[in-house]
Amino acid sequence: MTAIEVADVTKSYGNHVAVDDVSFTVERGEAFGFLGPNGAGKSTTINMLLDYVRPTTGSITVCGFDAQKRTRAVHERIGVLPEGYALYDQLTGYEHLRFAGQANDTAVDKAAILERVGLSADDAGRPAGTYSTGMQQRLALGMALVGDPEVLLLDEPTSGLDPHGISLLKRLVREEVDRGTTVFFSSHVLDHVEAVCDRVGILTEGSLVAVDTVAGLRDGVSDGTTVELTVSGVTDTLVESIAAIEGVDSVRIEEDSLFISVAHAGLKPKILDQARVAETTVLDVAVGEVPLADWFEKYTANGEPSESQYKRVEA
Repeated sequence: MTAIEVADVTKSYGNHVAVDDVSFTVERGEAFGFLGPNGAGKSTTINMLLDYVRPTTGSITVCGFDAQKRTRAVHERIGVLPEGYALYDQLTGYEHLRFAGQANDTAVDKAAILERVGLSADDAGRPAGTYSTGMQQRLALGMALVGDPEVLLLDEPTSGLDPHGISLLKRLVREEVDRGTTVFFSSHVLDHVEAVCDRVGILTEGSLVAVDTVAGLRDGVSDGTTVELTVSGVTDTLVESIAAIEGVDSVRIEEDSLFISVAHAGLKPKILDQARVAETTVLDVAVGEVPLADWFEKYTANGEPSESQYKRVEA
């Protein structure tokens, strides 16, 4: 079942094309990450999902309803944590939740929502103007959860959260997905997207350049695995023998280290065997993967991932 379907959508402002022929689907019960640099068209796409702006061409459905023709039906089924939200300083947390319930014409289990977002009853009894930035973010998230929406749209949801709040948010997203909620997670923080999302769409200059799992996106940039081998001395014989191993794609030399792009991490023992044959001392060895930021840059700016910055994951 499809929760969100964006079909051949273009949005133009005069001669400027903000979103250019974008199509993607988000399945029910899926956490979908929406990534892109500033100005890529993410906010415009989100605004079209909510019918705050309308497509120049193309169509959008949310929960089976045309987002432009059945806007009320869509809003009844979607909870939104917008970027740049504003709370009422004089209203308490409880009053904000009651207001959200009235707006959605639904009863609110305030205690359950407060527990889910990590706010205490004492916190909820105070005016929101006395809250820290992180507490305000949690309250705004709680308001988005009112009515148990079918789709939860989170726009930069980790902004202002401390590490504990970020951990809570990640857990909450996965709990919502387990409950069957669809989560549309727009963020610049790549590690957070990787931690919670089933699939990711990358938007750049108004065009959707990739949609896949995180693992699939890594594979689309390169094989995603490297062996970093530091030895007492690099020789041509050592480099040639390692390059000749089946499954080794490339070898790059940096002082006494070799950065070896491989088909899979299981080639590490064969690489170490060649180091022993060459009678060189192995000082360090690690298997790594392409950092999220590197492949994101590759998709959005056509940059080449930097092997010297591969994340070490296995000694």
